[in-house]
This record gives sequence, C-alpha cells and structure tokens, in this order.
Amino acid sequence: MSVKTELLGDLLTGIVEEKVKIVDLTQILNEETPVIQLPPPFKNTGGFKFKKLSEYDEDGPVCYWNDFEAGEHCGTHFDAPVHWVSGKDGDSVDTMPVKNMFGEACVIDITKKVEENPDYCLSIDDIKKFEATHGEIPSHSFVIIHTGWDQYNSNSEKYFNIGEDGQPHTPGISKEASIFLVEERDILGVGVETVGTDAGIAGSFDPPFPNHHYMHQANKYGIAQLSNIDKLPPRGAVLVVNPLKIERGSGSPLRVLALIER
Repeated sequence: MSVKTELLGDLLTGIVEEKVKIVDLTQILNEETPVIQLPPPFKNTGGFKFKKLSEYDEDGPVCYWNDFEAGEHCGTHFDAPVHWVSGKDGDSVDTMPVKNMFGEACVIDITKKVEENPDYCLSIDDIKKFEATHGEIPSHSFVIIHTGWDQYNSNSEKYFNIGEDGQPHTPGISKEASIFLVEERDILGVGVETVGTDAGIAGSFDPPFPNHHYMHQANKYGIAQLSNIDKLPPRGAVLVVNPLKIERGSGSPLRVLALIER
C-alpha cells in the first residue's frame, strides 16, 4: 500500500502531468545580479562571487564544482524579522515555522501607477480595490506587489533608478498599507520585484523604511527581487518560499516557486 495520502498523491500527479503549472519567480544569481545599496551610516551587503574549483581538469578530473560567496540579502532573497531592529526578538530563517514557507499569493497590480510615478507606494485604497474584485486577502498569505520592475533586472542603471538628487526612485508600500496588512489581514509578508520591500526613497519616511519596521515588528516576512509576477493570477497560486537554514540568519537567497492549477 502506498504511504502517500490521496491529497499528496493528487498534487504530485498534477505536477508530473502538468495539470499544476510551476512558475519560477527567481532572478538568475550571478556576479551581475543587482544588490541592495543602503545610504550611510548603513554597511552594505556584498554581491554574489563565484570561484571555480574544478571542471573535469587537473584540479578534479571527474567533477565540476565551485565555491561561492554571497550576502544574505543578495538576488531574490528573504527578509526575516530579525533583519530589522523592530523585529529583533522575532524569527530568524532557522527558527521560522516551516508552514510559513507556504502561502497563497495575492497579486496586486499597480504597474500603471508606477509607470506614471516610480516612487509610487501601494496604498490602502489599492488593497481595497483589489479586494472588491477578488475577495478579502486571507491570513497566512503573501501579498505580492506587481510593479513591472523586473523588466529592469538586467539593467542596473534602470533597476536602481538613481535620480539627480542621488536617491533611488523605485516603488514600494506605504506605511498605512503595511500597518493595515499586518493588523487587519494578518498576512505572512509581502513580496516585491524591486531590490527591497520599501520604496527607494523610504529612508526619508517616518519611520525610515516603514514596511521593514512594521512587518518585522509583527514577525512577518519580506521577499525581494521577484521575477515573472505577470505570470501569476491575482488569487489562487500557492507560493513556496524556502530560505536556507542559516543559524540566526537575517535572510537568505531564495528559489521562489508558485504552483498554479491550470
């Protein structure tokens, strides 16, 4: 007798027979991958560095393998609550419940507003309009903010969009929307296509970087530098988010997958 339950068996069959579509939401990770840069006095994380050890040669005639070095917040990555001072007593990547690595993706499209204003931040009104059409955002879900910013993944100048004021001009989420999603919807966290879960100019907000402040204070998570958001439906996709189990890690590079019923 098979040890698989009917539920898991149906899921596996759906994946194998491609009745369940899998969308990879992850940026390619290499030495050209954009890495978040914070203003002084913050110390910045390093980028991805690759060192070949052998490739079927005198250093290893039967194997190809490499060493790599990368910051916790490099490429498509996860922000754990301990990443921010407001969440210092919360989960790190090794202590977060594994059930929180799975959640429905609620995708809110603000691409038109971002085209008009790259500093645009998701508002409570945007959330309410989404819910009027697609139903209330459930608890234990990830809110994914679709801005269209992943079109700039291979162009660092446009991706960071540094203005004449020396500030990055990229979209984010308002303080009010972050508080609403935490207190009124009890979501798992937010996901974005930009290099961080706050707007580029959010260092000047009160408090600075409010999404980091309020999400992590509530032991919620952040997912940054997502791709292929346009391939997701507004509701119904299941997000699989697996950070590396780094002891007291503040974050981790990710391979983010979405499961969608065809």
